[in-house]
Amino acid sequence: MQERPPPTTASIAVACALIAGVIGFYIGQGKSLGLFGGKPVPSIPARPVKKAQDSDDSDLSSDEEDTGLSDFPGQNEECKLVLVVRTDLGMTKGKIAAQAGHATLACYKHFLRTSPDHPILRRWERSGQMKVALQVKSEEELEVLQAQALSLGLAAHIIHDAGRTQIASGSATVLGIGPAPKSIMDQVTGGLKLL
Repeated sequence: MQERPPPTTASIAVACALIAGVIGFYIGQGKSLGLFGGKPVPSIPARPVKKAQDSDDSDLSSDEEDTGLSDFPGQNEECKLVLVVRTDLGMTKGKIAAQAGHATLACYKHFLRTSPDHPILRRWERSGQMKVALQVKSEEELEVLQAQALSLGLAAHIIHDAGRTQIASGSATVLGIGPAPKSIMDQVTGGLKLL
């Protein structure tokens, strides 16, 4: 009888990442349904895209500009975009800034593709595009946070480095989430430390 070789560290890491992602997804789903206490969290509804002739907001009053803002949770809150940075990679400040820029752009492009006139995006753009940088210590944490964010209907994109400078190609560096109202965002990232 032939003996099987012991599992490699890489195969164990991949298995753990997959399990963490699945568990994170189901925890996020359960939390959004109110299974872990509190009230259920509605996902952020998409808003229909205006026709090109209606897209000029310059002649609208401020009351008309926010039409539809009552249609999403957190309507009276400021919106923010969160950038979750892996600290275990040892990236320099410049590298972190570049990766955070990629994550911000990925989230923004997500809204432009899916609903460019969404009230959350409009509110975030008009209130200074707040961004908050937080930290985690592993790729698995990024994947769990992404699964939770997606389960709440948030835009969530993990950036993988091209590997041209400091870190290995394909390394997950930063997770961008949002923009979204603060109360919804805090359900995903409220327990993380600032970068």
